[in-house]
Amino acid sequence: MDLSIIKSMIRIKEDFPQKGISFKDITTVLKDPTAFNYVIKELSKDFYGDDIDLVVGPEARGFIIGSSVAYELGAGFVPVRKPGKLPADIERYEYKLEYGMDSLEVHKDAIKPGQKVIIVDDLLATGGTVSATAHLVESLGGVIEAFVFIIELTELGGRERLKGYNVKSLINYSV
Repeated sequence: MDLSIIKSMIRIKEDFPQKGISFKDITTVLKDPTAFNYVIKELSKDFYGDDIDLVVGPEARGFIIGSSVAYELGAGFVPVRKPGKLPADIERYEYKLEYGMDSLEVHKDAIKPGQKVIIVDDLLATGGTVSATAHLVESLGGVIEAFVFIIELTELGGRERLKGYNVKSLINYSV
């Protein structure tokens, strides 16, 4: 298996969820055990032996990919959620979207100062969600070792927004 096979497996749905969007659907990769295993190992391979403490994944596909990478690395997993989903004391960060405002939350006790963290999600587009996730991680004292994605939409500027960080993506699309 190689990344060209994985890319050919990704379903592209035009005009979803709204007109003008070309949605990259990874559920076609997730349902194939060989492909899913390959992707998780590819996302993890640069971090074996790096003593990563935590993998942080934003809702929702970041939960699937991030928890699998955490398992592969022997690290813990921390979910970053939409508001109102976490039961204990939370840290919240509001951020601007192209079309309004949004916010994300994490438990205040999820990350200890100095812990080495990888932020994992399925897709890097404009970088808004993962930038907000980074803000939460760093506000709790976590040290971000890298951002890791299956897909990067190269023309949307997400990598530029994460300038100064280690950013890894497996598959690139130009929009």
